[in-house]
Formats: sequence, C-alpha cells, structure tokens
Amino acid sequence: MVTPIHVGIIMDGNGRWAKSRGLIRTQGHLEGLKAAKRIVKAASDLGIKFLTLYAFSTENWKRAGEEVNFIMGLVKQYLRAELDFSRKNHIRTRFTGDMEGLPKEIQDELKDSMEATKDFDGMQVVLAINYGGRDEIIRSIKKIAGDNPQKINNITEDDIKLNLDNPDIPDPDLIIRSAGEYRTSNFLLWEGAYSELYVSQKQWPDWDKDDLTAAIKEYSERDRRFGAAAA
Repeated sequence: MVTPIHVGIIMDGNGRWAKSRGLIRTQGHLEGLKAAKRIVKAASDLGIKFLTLYAFSTENWKRAGEEVNFIMGLVKQYLRAELDFSRKNHIRTRFTGDMEGLPKEIQDELKDSMEATKDFDGMQVVLAINYGGRDEIIRSIKKIAGDNPQKINNITEDDIKLNLDNPDIPDPDLIIRSAGEYRTSNFLLWEGAYSELYVSQKQWPDWDKDDLTAAIKEYSERDRRFGAAAA
C-alpha cells in the first residue's frame, strides 16, 4: 500500500449525524472532534507526513452564533487537550486560514500550540480554521502586491505558491470527504489541483482508522498522471 505524503480531509456530516439520532447539532460537532482525534492518531501510525483538517471555513460564519461559538470552544479544547499527545508523538501543529479573523483567544491558543510544537519532527497537522481556498489565493496576491507593486502585472504560479499560507508543505496527494458530498467546498483550491479525491458515505463522527486505511488503499491503486496521457 502506497502511503500519501499529504492528506487533506473535509470533515463533513456532524450536523446530519446528530439530526439522524435526534440530537442537537452541537453534539454532532463534539463527536466529530472525537473522530478527528482518532484520525490524527491513525494518520500518525500510518506514516502520513502532513494532515490538513478542514475545521471551519470562511463561509461557516453564516451559521447560528451558538453553533459557531461551540465550534470555537471545541477548537480551543482540542488545542489544549492534545498538547500532551503531540509531545508524546512529536506532532507539529500548523495553521492555514485568516488568523486575524478569529477571536483573540483562539488566535492565542493556536500560536501557543504552534510555538510549543514547532521543533517536533513527526507528522504535521495543519488546522484549516477560518479558511477558504479563494481567500488564501487573494491573500497571496495581496502579499505579492504589497511587497512589490510592480510585480502585479507579471505574477507567476511560483509567486502565488510561495505566498500561500504554508509554501513549504507539499500539495495534498489525497483529499478525503466524508458524508457523501461530491464537492471540495473551497478547500485547498490551489494546492489540490491534482489531488486524488475520495468520497466516503460515512458521516464524520463515525470515522476511524479502518476508514482512513480504506481511503489510502484505494488511493494507492490509482494511476496519477498529473495531466499526462495514460501509459
């Protein structure tokens, strides 16, 4: 089985999972957090080097304030509770998204976690929070224009890539989406141009190591051509 270097996951289905069980949506998000913890451990065990988790999009602010606040609380809880696990497994915390658009206490927790784990040499977990692929590209172009306004008329692909949130991280080999939706929902639009896509019908709170292993097994059987003709 060929293990991808970088896996991105669109963790979808928390609300539907809760509704199907007669529970409130926030209970689905709580179970989704537990699934995220399972998958981080599984990905580390499987030898994945980079794992990007789509936790909260730039569009998710449209949800009810109570739900948004609950999700932010879960992010804070995750960062604090998983620090010992990260130390034990040498897992580095990274971030992608618009940091300035987050509540200050979440910014502080993210910065503390990233600082505490910056020298770890194990798997790197990238938390996509207040993230949108279009927004990331716009921010990249603004950086280029801010540094060199004359460059704006001659921007190259390399210029944009080097000004994305994490230019040192390789593009995702595999993007997984749970809950059966066949769309990328503004996730890693630039980086995922040639990523393999895997859609699972299982809702995110039900995910475990077997599901991740199944996704990687299918990925390893695909012929990645990056635009070239089939052999």
